[in-house]
Amino acid sequence: MAKRIFLFLLTNILVLTTIGIVLSLLGVGSYVTAEGGIDLISLLIFSAVVGFSGSFISLFMSKWMAKMMMGVKVLKPDQNLSAYERNLVERVHRLARAAGIRKMPEVGIYQSREVNAFATGPSKNNSLVAVSTGLLEEMDDAAVEGVLAHEVAHISNGDMVTMTLLQGIVNTFVVFLARIAAWIASRFVREDMAPIVHFIAVLVFQILFSILGSLVVFAFSRHREFHADKGGADLAGKDKMVHALRMLKGYTQRISSDQSSVASLKISGKRGLALFSTHPDLDERIRRLEAK
Repeated sequence: MAKRIFLFLLTNILVLTTIGIVLSLLGVGSYVTAEGGIDLISLLIFSAVVGFSGSFISLFMSKWMAKMMMGVKVLKPDQNLSAYERNLVERVHRLARAAGIRKMPEVGIYQSREVNAFATGPSKNNSLVAVSTGLLEEMDDAAVEGVLAHEVAHISNGDMVTMTLLQGIVNTFVVFLARIAAWIASRFVREDMAPIVHFIAVLVFQILFSILGSLVVFAFSRHREFHADKGGADLAGKDKMVHALRMLKGYTQRISSDQSSVASLKISGKRGLALFSTHPDLDERIRRLEAK
């Protein structure tokens, strides 16, 4: 899930910034009045168009971006796969059918020592489940089953689409507030410098507010993790889901908190970093599952 969130947010920031630059250069969506003030209604409409466009473009690019950035090797059923690779594909497809997914997800493996897996894609019927080689080496079959069920549950729950709508709302506020802040900043310079300052300030504030807005997305991600755990337990069995979380906890306890693998997993015991985590505390996830 952490990889999926990171790739989605990175793509979103890049797309949102690019759209903003292009539209500004083309003079589209002018919201500054002839008197030098701001037409707030025009700005809000412009912000919503840019915000939701950036979010939905990010969604449709998500699977392609994941394959490219993570170096995912897609395991196609008609290829000459090893017995283990074919078994991995069959397990994901079996879980997907049990979850009511009509078109089977693509299944992939990427080279990494970290213990991780992610699911991405624009819809339930156009998705990808990818696992790291580290996960396959570190976890036993029961734990792998739990992880796969968890990722399939993310797809079945439609978390990427829901996140896209949330991100669109966040983007709208990011674009809106960034341009108001940029307009205020441009009031403090000479009139001939105002357009340049405004343009640069928009980019700076948009990136800054995007990072702050991602805290809302992170909070949503933590909330949805509990639902994916429950969905994984329904698909693979509660024992396997709890076992997978316990193995992940054991793995994180064996490595130093400053290693890159932990940073990419967004798992940390430090309270100060809780707002920037895509995942709730593992002990809390285990506790909630066992209480069901």
